[in-house]
Amino acid sequence: MTTSASAHHPTGADPTPDLPAAHPTAGPARAARAHSFNAAAAQYAANRPSYPPALFDAIEDLTGRPLTGARVADVGAGTALLHARGADVVAVEPGDGMAAQFRRTLPGIPVIRGTGDDLPLSDASVDLVTYAQAWHWTDPARAVPEALRVLRPGGALALWWNTDALDVPWIAEAADRVSRHVGIDVSAEKRNVDYRTAAPSGRLDFTRRTVRWSRRVPVDTHLANIGSHSVFLVGDAERTASFLAEEREHLLRAFPDGVVEEVYEVVLLLARTPA
Repeated sequence: MTTSASAHHPTGADPTPDLPAAHPTAGPARAARAHSFNAAAAQYAANRPSYPPALFDAIEDLTGRPLTGARVADVGAGTALLHARGADVVAVEPGDGMAAQFRRTLPGIPVIRGTGDDLPLSDASVDLVTYAQAWHWTDPARAVPEALRVLRPGGALALWWNTDALDVPWIAEAADRVSRHVGIDVSAEKRNVDYRTAAPSGRLDFTRRTVRWSRRVPVDTHLANIGSHSVFLVGDAERTASFLAEEREHLLRAFPDGVVEEVYEVVLLLARTPA
């Protein structure tokens, strides 16, 4: 695993551009995508990629403190790994399905219902607010003030996304097929993972790190991961099934043993508050 200053588009997070809440096309369709995970919570949990230990090393480096003992509000999918690093985690989850899945898999960690735009937490009550693959579902104009409200002095807001390593030929080819299927220029999404789109108000000074990592999974797991993305969950089921069947053929030509090596770069944005 290595860290670098480069990053690619966030198809690991979701193979569609992230629209601000006020965007004219962001209304019902965006809301439907945001809530689509509740019906596919088990599929999401079983097949989505995790995050490498080096990501959490980077968070500790940028915050200047260990995760062990830190009070963390996690609005996303990084809760288990933060807990494993010794953090005192409370999960914030808006959806019924995802909350139920969370309670089944992590019964010892508290989960409270809420969103990043309206955090159900007291003022100055946490050391770290984290979003794993989830910040793009917030309205930064509301979520940034909420994070600042609940953070203690010297606390930090950390956002991260698994993104596809487009310098790997088969991944670039697969991303192009997804782009054609959904009718979106997926490679343009790299513009969405920077401080300007994360917090347009400029109230936060983000530092950016990337961590490269990979995992080897069966073709079926890789395809289930693709199918768990919101643009497929809200799309036509027959069209999605046809696309995934064609994708299986492409993958088996590239990986005849049926095991896919997915390569990711995690893009981390972290901003500290004044001590």
